[in-house]
Amino acid sequence: MDRAEAAPPVKIVVAYSARAGAVDVVDVLLPDGATLEQALRASGLLDRHPELVLESIKVGIWGRNSTLAERLRDADRVEVYRPLQVDPKEARRLRYRSHREHIKR
Repeated sequence: MDRAEAAPPVKIVVAYSARAGAVDVVDVLLPDGATLEQALRASGLLDRHPELVLESIKVGIWGRNSTLAERLRDADRVEVYRPLQVDPKEARRLRYRSHREHIKR
């Protein structure tokens, strides 16, 4: 394939929320066939957030868990997931308990 036939670059959005209310969103242009790992590196998130260790982070595309080797398509949204602070079931129990105690008063 010569230059005239080369596929256009793909525009990817990379998002990470280090804490509630703070979202770091970056648009990146990558060559067609780029991987999720390449998008993360190009976004600069790994440099701005040293707590992110490439080999151990959880990532996805549009809310679906993915691997770093997954190929991206134009307009994909790469998401970096932070670890849960509280198990969702336990959070629900705590909310219910708090609500129940409030009603007893």
